[in-house]
Amino acid sequence: MRVDGQPALMLGGSNYLDLAGDERVVSAARAAAREYGCAAGGSRLINGNLEIHEALERELAAFAGTESALLFSTGYMANLGLITALAGPEDVVVSDALNHASIIDACRLSRAETRVFRHNDPEDFEKLAGTLSGFRERILVADGVYSMDGDIARLRELVPIARRYEMRVVLDDAHGLGILGETGRGSAEHEQVEVDVQIGNLGKALGSFGAYVACSATLREFLINVSRSFIFTCAPAPAAAGAARAALSVIREEPWRRRALLERAAQLRDGLRAGGFDTGLSESQIVPAILGDNQATMRLCNAALARGVYAHGIRYPSVPDGGARLRFTPMCSHTLEEIDEVVRVFHELAHADTHE
Repeated sequence: MRVDGQPALMLGGSNYLDLAGDERVVSAARAAAREYGCAAGGSRLINGNLEIHEALERELAAFAGTESALLFSTGYMANLGLITALAGPEDVVVSDALNHASIIDACRLSRAETRVFRHNDPEDFEKLAGTLSGFRERILVADGVYSMDGDIARLRELVPIARRYEMRVVLDDAHGLGILGETGRGSAEHEQVEVDVQIGNLGKALGSFGAYVACSATLREFLINVSRSFIFTCAPAPAAAGAARAALSVIREEPWRRRALLERAAQLRDGLRAGGFDTGLSESQIVPAILGDNQATMRLCNAALARGVYAHGIRYPSVPDGGARLRFTPMCSHTLEEIDEVVRVFHELAHADTHE
């Protein structure tokens, strides 16, 4: 990419599989825009429900292995619409301490009791789960891949606990979809468990825009009639739906993309660790370099950009106070040599900083 006119390696985005600019995806977006126009022109319950939306939902459900799927305009709106529909004042939502802001806001808006367990800690989750017998509905909600740390939810341990206590399991797999698992279905496939509801994002690995909830046919009908962030908003643009359909086909046909992405991430993670950087619990394509200090983080971010490497400096409140970091997100199309260059730049910058 170019930043202020200067070339830079992009390691700060979510176009993980490099599909946003893929000609097949772009052509499908063009074709959808030509056929349906640039906007749906209304909410789906009035006049905005197009055949291309329902076709994409069928394909997303087949990919996720569920009966049905329902499109939302964004991942944020999917979480708000789902959780506020499922939970109310008589219910409880049990949420991981590092869940995405959209989940936190959805819990607040639902007016349900919210209990928080220590991040990715099955033992702490079980302690909480055993105290919730008085609630009508009990829901476990977790991210599949945690967006600032890059670790994967311990679903193999969490889901059986939830089942023992008759809890519904909701998984926000925005960063796992298309990347993890034998067929790219995401974190649940990677962990070899079944969840009740999966939220997926179309704007990351799929290179498009929007989100979906993969679920039972009954829950889909319920959301259509109850979910406010679905009912009271314009339907997704046809071009985005067309792009997502094409991207799904590419993901199925070209598994090398997710393998290459995870290999480049492992190369980057190993290289940063060898240079003395703390990459935390990362085990996915999201690789943090945790510095802790806000000013030091932004100095390193700006110095790297001056050397042609674009990686975001992340500070509170996006991460806990004292947890400032650079957040690297490589793409499947980065070469071995490009990742080696990124590692070299950061080794040199770390060495220079220690001699200031």
